[in-house]
Amino acid sequence: MRYKLLGRSGLRVSEMVLGTMTFGEDWGWGASREVSREIFDSFVEAGGNFIDTANNYTNGSAEKFVGEFIASNRDRFVVATKFTLNTKPNDLNAGGNHRKNMVRTLEGCLRNLNSDYVDIFWLHMWDFTTPVEEVMRGLDDLVRSGKVLHIGISDTPAWIVSKANTLAELRGWTQFIGLQVEYNLIERDVERDLLPMAQDFGLAVTSWGALAGGVLTGKYTDNNSEPRRYGETNLEAQKQAVIVEVQAIAKETGRSTSQVALNWVRQQQNRSQILPVIGARTTAHIKDNLACLEWELSAEQLQKLNQVSQIKYGFPHDFFNDLKGLAFGDHIDLLDK
Repeated sequence: MRYKLLGRSGLRVSEMVLGTMTFGEDWGWGASREVSREIFDSFVEAGGNFIDTANNYTNGSAEKFVGEFIASNRDRFVVATKFTLNTKPNDLNAGGNHRKNMVRTLEGCLRNLNSDYVDIFWLHMWDFTTPVEEVMRGLDDLVRSGKVLHIGISDTPAWIVSKANTLAELRGWTQFIGLQVEYNLIERDVERDLLPMAQDFGLAVTSWGALAGGVLTGKYTDNNSEPRRYGETNLEAQKQAVIVEVQAIAKETGRSTSQVALNWVRQQQNRSQILPVIGARTTAHIKDNLACLEWELSAEQLQKLNQVSQIKYGFPHDFFNDLKGLAFGDHIDLLDK
């Protein structure tokens, strides 16, 4: 395992992140406490120190497991948790980005984690109702209190993240150092605006769903008893083509399809600083995922995967690419950008 400085901060984190949404069996498909501990230990033995959880994962069991697992050496680990998602359906204020839920959730997270601080507090999802000013000032207050060291934002449009960080910079408030998004060979939509925005603002990107919920492992094309958290059974032609190419490269390299899919994400560093979030239900799964660190895809293999999974960037990206000569004239190829 190698390490990175997280975004525009001095925080040293492992190049892969342990996702803990599978810690606990409350939702019917997760890992037991004993298996979760084995998964955690395997990640730590490989050099991992970056742990990602959330207040609602397996109804709070995930945070409690993490708190127990890190208790003997809390300061060694970079622990990230999240607020936004509603945990009390009959209470309108028990979810959202507003200050009341922000503070309430953090206090609950600290109790679950048995810690007096979290390293990174993620806004889990934009609610489109709370003013950006309230969010950024509220998070800044939590950082100044010492209960939060850094902040990040997840699953939010690029224009909102840009507005939030610009506002924070102008007012001297704490800025986001990280962005969390779904990114994999099936879902490359974030390449349009979110990844370029993250690169420009110096945001680290922790990417979830590298295996597309199991789609990229062939789960939905093979007959097996693996639980299907996503109900896809009839995959469209391009997705099928991507899976076929992933399987072909796995066979060619003697590696698993999971490692091929993970390495494609790991090797997109030219787009942004990207740290894949890896989760698992079994010890075998986490060890197989971690084995992707032992090798890399060749330039030819990357090109094949890029081509078969290519998306249309749409307006205004395609518009500019088609007409960029209008902005640069006839000598565009002579310009070093």
